[in-house]
Amino acid sequence: MDELLLVRHAIAAERDPFAPGDDPARPLTDEGAARFARAARGLGRLVPEVGLVLASPYARAWQTAEILEREAGWPAPEPCAALEAIRSADDALAALAACREATVAAVGHEPQLSELASLLLAGDEHAVHVQLRKGGAVLLSCPGGPRRGAAVLCWSATPKLLRAAS
Repeated sequence: MDELLLVRHAIAAERDPFAPGDDPARPLTDEGAARFARAARGLGRLVPEVGLVLASPYARAWQTAEILEREAGWPAPEPCAALEAIRSADDALAALAACREATVAAVGHEPQLSELASLLLAGDEHAVHVQLRKGGAVLLSCPGGPRRGAAVLCWSATPKLLRAAS
């Protein structure tokens, strides 16, 4: 893998405080899906070729990845349990290390994605603060594959910037 694109899921329904076990099923809101569709078109212009899209199987991340398939023309998402909201940055790194495609997109959750970016950039998941808004993205160059402290930050984009690029 030469490039890794980290994409945080779009705006989702509020968490139900009386049903904490329902978190994996929380979907995108209609507005969140519509706004992200424009952002996805912008992402598709910035990164036109993606070889693999891995997504958390949680509804909100999966729906975000499906929007990327439809609007950016990227491949259909593949489920990746290591990107679930309850998993660590180390779990995600281990899953990504097996990827051989030149450009991989990982669609998931905070704080895991920003911790993964920090781990790849500085070798420690808490060394670098990366703000990744809902529907935002970060592109990392990973020459030789994803390894602790070996990545280079290419860019970070808010959803507003991505919508403007569409």
